[in-house]
Amino acid sequence: MPATLAVIPALLMPSPVALHNQLRFLFFYLPRETLRSGAQRFLTAFRCARCPTTVARRRARLLHTRARERLSPLSLRFGLAEGPVGKSACNVAHKNIREQGRFLQDVFTTLVDLKWPHTLLIFTMSFLCSWLLFGMVWWLIAFAHGDLDHSTRLQRDPREGVAGTPAGFVPCVTSIHSFTSAFLFSIEVQVTIGFGGRMVTEECPAAILVLIVQNIVGLVINAIMLGCIFMKTSQAHRRAETLIFSKHAVIALREGKLCFMLRVGDLRKSMIISATIRMQVVKKTASLEGEVVPLNQIDIQMENPVGGNSIFLVSPLIIYHVIDKNSPLYDISPVNLHHHEDLEIIVILEGVVETTGITTQARTSYLADEILWGQRFVPIVAEEDGRYSVDYSKFGNTVKVPTPSCTARQLEEDRSIMDTMPLSPKGTIRKRSVKLKPKFTVSDEPS
Repeated sequence: MPATLAVIPALLMPSPVALHNQLRFLFFYLPRETLRSGAQRFLTAFRCARCPTTVARRRARLLHTRARERLSPLSLRFGLAEGPVGKSACNVAHKNIREQGRFLQDVFTTLVDLKWPHTLLIFTMSFLCSWLLFGMVWWLIAFAHGDLDHSTRLQRDPREGVAGTPAGFVPCVTSIHSFTSAFLFSIEVQVTIGFGGRMVTEECPAAILVLIVQNIVGLVINAIMLGCIFMKTSQAHRRAETLIFSKHAVIALREGKLCFMLRVGDLRKSMIISATIRMQVVKKTASLEGEVVPLNQIDIQMENPVGGNSIFLVSPLIIYHVIDKNSPLYDISPVNLHHHEDLEIIVILEGVVETTGITTQARTSYLADEILWGQRFVPIVAEEDGRYSVDYSKFGNTVKVPTPSCTARQLEEDRSIMDTMPLSPKGTIRKRSVKLKPKFTVSDEPS
């Protein structure tokens, strides 16, 4: 026991060496097997944490994460392993906004943009506050009229003997004896429950006016809050969860030219009407006058069979951009595709949801280290039993193809580079059978 008590002050010392030595002593001194195994696990974790290799790995991961956040204006995460869904959240923080009142001028949009816990809290507090407020008003009316005084209720009309019938005291609201009963009556009025135990009489015009005001206020609160909940559950970005992008983009030869390519697809059978896609290069630039633009956005043109930026997203498509002299990627080579390169390509897909008619937008981006040089996407559309089938397990798979390790500028200036390139094997086109001719059909999603 004295030895153990002598160890306790040393354990409070902040020195790591002393802590390590005392834990070793406790490990050999304590007879219990459970404490011995626990101390052994702690010592192992302590030694690993102080290992130079572990510290170096943590430092490298931290630097890579900071570089990713520093270079990327869009903070993106992909949900599916094989068919990643592009979820984009802007990584630009807005600070020192002095005119905060502008958000209150558009209260409905502010409520819709709030997170679910905050929305549900406001939803609950709006009803509770209105019930308490009007409950207090009903209690004040009853107090001013004397409904809460028991002696007043026993009063009789002085003309009782003349009329021959007792004329008792008539309250503004029947069966209100305290604030609790007034609060219950406020809930019954606003929610239109109508238990029948309490009701407004014609004795007090002020009570009738409060009844009308509370009904109008209750309808306004119901309209705003239920509309807010409906808009949050039917937001367009919910449909964007099934619009997927490839995790990596590729640069390879197509028709003798270097092309930037990515794959996009839709997991639902319901179509995206008037779907358009566009790409932008975001990078830091400096003008001739020395002005630095940290997030300069440059549009890049795309090539697709439909023409323009419109696409028919009935099956996954490979969207590509020809890197020519007008492209901002004209001087990009494999040596530039690393996480230190100040380059990001943002892809925006827009369209109208067929079932709801709401415009939706899906976004993703590719940093320099997410662009693969000299690779192309594997085919995922095949013919099976007279129909086309899409294998989404290969959605983001790529294969290496012969590609010159030079920029598009160098390739255009020296076409002899193409003569030294080995040709990639061409895919064979299987002739279709007359009996099993695949039909291009679009069927509605089963309900």
